[in-house]
Amino acid sequence: MSAIDNGSTTTAGAPAGVAEGDVGYSVDGPVALITLDRPSAHNALTIHMIRRLAEATEAARQDDTVRAIVLTGAGDRAFSAGGDLGELIPRLTRGELGILVPDPSKRFFSDLFKPVVAAVNGLCLAGGFEILLGTDIRVAAEHAVFGLPEVRWGLVPGGGTHVRLPQQVPWAIAMKLLLTGDHICAVEAAQHGLVTEVVPAAVVRQRATEIAHGLARNAPVAVRTAKEIAVRALGNEPRFALELALNERVLRTGDAVEGPRAFTEKRAPSYRNR
Repeated sequence: MSAIDNGSTTTAGAPAGVAEGDVGYSVDGPVALITLDRPSAHNALTIHMIRRLAEATEAARQDDTVRAIVLTGAGDRAFSAGGDLGELIPRLTRGELGILVPDPSKRFFSDLFKPVVAAVNGLCLAGGFEILLGTDIRVAAEHAVFGLPEVRWGLVPGGGTHVRLPQQVPWAIAMKLLLTGDHICAVEAAQHGLVTEVVPAAVVRQRATEIAHGLARNAPVAVRTAKEIAVRALGNEPRFALELALNERVLRTGDAVEGPRAFTEKRAPSYRNR
């Protein structure tokens, strides 16, 4: 599968060329499929992949034939295990957060009003979880696992997570996920309303695609408008900017250097509270 320009139908003008470590984009009738494609690394996100995800999102937005989007990860082990720490952390701790978030008012899919259906086919952690929170309907495989482990490694989540998560699940559950770094299983995620339904792994993409085609049969202007009203009524843009500013404060601490270093060295971190 090639990135942004591939599959049965392609979007004109979209970039071509892909290998593992990219983002796949294809269109089947009224439904676009976006695939985080780095299965050998649990679909961990490189800077290149984050940018390509934005390009795929824009391709779907601009294609008038696309009425719904399915988002998934390649393989059967992971939706996405988060960012590639080896690449991202050195950049972030140098204050280069803008490489990920050039516009602080925007977060994953926050200004895309075509519905996005997630097919969560395994691990959904850190940056993968952050992306998930920007989707609208979520189908999880029975073996899917969800978590935000950043605080264990001296970091805090980004991507609008501190804004969106408390809006989508009860406060105590949001705090458990944000402050402990613990994981939850697919069944628990469904109980808390984080995912829409749980299905056997063999049919997770099929079920997400069925839902997307069902959405595409509805009146497209009405569907887009219903989502736009719901999203814009939340007024999240200034809240996203607040999260970004406080995230940058954390990244300037020594603990934000020590945590990822300990992670890569496979040892317990030694935090100094500064």
